[in-house]
Amino acid sequence: MSKTARINILNHAPANLQAMLNLSHSVRNSSLGERLVELVLLRLSQINGCGMCVDMHWRHLMGMDMDPRHLNAVAVWREAPFFTDRERAALRWAEIVNGQPHTDATDEEFALVREHFSETEVVELGYAVAVIKGWNMFNLSLRNPIPVVPLPGM
Repeated sequence: MSKTARINILNHAPANLQAMLNLSHSVRNSSLGERLVELVLLRLSQINGCGMCVDMHWRHLMGMDMDPRHLNAVAVWREAPFFTDRERAALRWAEIVNGQPHTDATDEEFALVREHFSETEVVELGYAVAVIKGWNMFNLSLRNPIPVVPLPGM
């Protein structure tokens, strides 16, 4: 991939950009908790192949003093002993929702996520998937590379 962005989204459609930033902020401050949200955002960015987002969410989690071994194991969360049942349920549901329409959010899968999350939390998790998928697609299609020097606040 080119290391030069096609379009700098910061210079265009400011109302839309602000709406995405607001959604990102509300997801991060939801009842799910920032650590869980960041784990989901990192995992989906890995799946969707967005290096810029992987870098950003990895740095956010490191800033929360997450153990580097645990952070490194996000990509293989099913095999790693570091994640709670709640985190595993969130990661599984997020992967299913992210993969739609090629995956199926079956009633059985929904029942599993509901064991750990309220209806409101399931909806908040859905917003987390929606916002990271949006950012991932923007960065990939516009070829926004991982910045050599992290952007302020990111």
